[in-house]
Amino acid sequence: MKKFMQIVVTTAVFALSMCVTAAFASGGMSQPKESKNAIIVASFGTTVPSAVKSITNIVDKVKAAYPGTEVRVTFTSNIIRSVWKERQAEAQKWLDQGIPKEVLYVENVIATFGDLREEGYTNIIVQPTHMFFMEQSHDLMQYVNAIASIRTMKDKWRPFNTIVMGRPALGMPGDRYEYHVDVDAAIATLAADAEMAKKEGAMLVYMGHGNEHWSTGIYSEVQQKMRKAYPDVATFVGVVEGHPSLDDFASHLKYADTKKVILKPFMIVAGDHATNDMAGEEDDSWKSMLNADGYDVEAVMEGLGSNDKFAQLFVDHIADAAKERGILLK
Repeated sequence: MKKFMQIVVTTAVFALSMCVTAAFASGGMSQPKESKNAIIVASFGTTVPSAVKSITNIVDKVKAAYPGTEVRVTFTSNIIRSVWKERQAEAQKWLDQGIPKEVLYVENVIATFGDLREEGYTNIIVQPTHMFFMEQSHDLMQYVNAIASIRTMKDKWRPFNTIVMGRPALGMPGDRYEYHVDVDAAIATLAADAEMAKKEGAMLVYMGHGNEHWSTGIYSEVQQKMRKAYPDVATFVGVVEGHPSLDDFASHLKYADTKKVILKPFMIVAGDHATNDMAGEEDDSWKSMLNADGYDVEAVMEGLGSNDKFAQLFVDHIADAAKERGILLK
């Protein structure tokens, strides 16, 4: 019986601890009267200089929407950050090419949190610019939750009062927001792509990144909704990693009754994947394979982050996260 009671007490203490952690992470603790708010824009990142503009366009939109709120940039890809760190040895070379300092000297999310803490910021919104909640967003959320769970004996020493993470462009699983609505909002921003394909009498083929560890069914939903929203254009959406690949739907292209293809990245940036896997000169690029099958392919090297309406989705998601947690953005 004594051992049983110890287990009960231990379980109760653990449950209470988890409740406190959950309240902290969700902004359940009271905020101090004087607080400083900041936004962290967390992108996967890119090493391709010409693709950086898609990220900075999103950041510029966030800064314009909230001019009185501090905005910082972080890249969630360890490999991409390491490349920019090496490039810092020739910093002026990259700055002369128009690379912003916040990209050249980009830090990981932990360091970014640390900088904000040292500067007195207490309420943080982390906004991923990922397409959907897959591996990168999952891992980012673990960092966010871990930092949000820090508790001190005295509240005044707690590093942050409120930390909340917004949702990616196409939303995320869960019952807080219906991701189908987010998909519909994203589809509405792609009208110009559909109009381009319609004008040229072409199919619209998107290449997404995808993931081998998570379901990529979201891309099938995007394809279905694109066809419903823009019925005059045959739209196909595939991915580099996972399903559906180009091989999975290549045989379906013949039913579009056209031999012209507008090929675009369904990614935030037109980076390495767009440059090589989508539009590269190698035989295994999507452009090369489609050319080999007799299609006339026009590859458009522009990431979705350069689409002002698509970039606005992240601004809207930040607003939702701020409202949900009672953070006043200026």
